[in-house]
Amino acid sequence: MSALLHFATLVVTTMSAVGAAAGLNWMLLRGAFWMMRPATAGRIPARMELVRGTVRVVRAFSTGR
Repeated sequence: MSALLHFATLVVTTMSAVGAAAGLNWMLLRGAFWMMRPATAGRIPARMELVRGTVRVVRAFSTGR
C-alpha cells in the first residue's frame, strides 16, 4: 500500500510540474511576442521619391537610343 501511495504521489507531482512548466513556457512565449510587436508594427514604408527618380533616369537614357 505504501508503494502505491508513493507512486501516486510521484505521478501527481510530475503532472503538476509538467503543468507548471507548460504554463511558464506559454507565458514567456507570449511575453516574447509582445515585446517583438513594436519592432515590427512601426515599420516605415519605402520612400517613393527614389523609385520615381530611378524611373525618370531610365526613361531619359532609353529615349536617346
